[in-house]
Amino acid sequence: MALDTNVLVSLWIFSDSRLAPLRNALEDGRWRALTNAACAGEFARVLAYPQFGVAPERQRSALAEYRTLAEDVTAAGPEADPLPRCADRDDQKFLELARDGRADWLVTADKALLRLARRQKLAHLFRIVTPDAALAALTG
Repeated sequence: MALDTNVLVSLWIFSDSRLAPLRNALEDGRWRALTNAACAGEFARVLAYPQFGVAPERQRSALAEYRTLAEDVTAAGPEADPLPRCADRDDQKFLELARDGRADWLVTADKALLRLARRQKLAHLFRIVTPDAALAALTG
């Protein structure tokens, strides 16, 4: 599964207890997380945002914890299935990650990505789901 940065921040910085089962599923290997250089780089940048007040050592440990759980994905070549353009160009990397990693799901709360889910243009590749939908699948 691919996780967008907001979900990662909720899991690793805010330790959102509501999402704890999702992190547990990643930690115990029931679910596999995917990442690539662009997505991991964004997570590292966001961890350093001053408004979060995350100490540098905590930033490093959060990123390292996630990277140990995540499988690195190599970008697909020109033969890869085409993707629709996300309204927020910064989110395109998550679509590419999910496609290139052959994810079943892209877990996000991002409105631009969720709009793409409603249009069903990616249903043949992967589903875009909210964290709540992922939790429901995990516990249901």
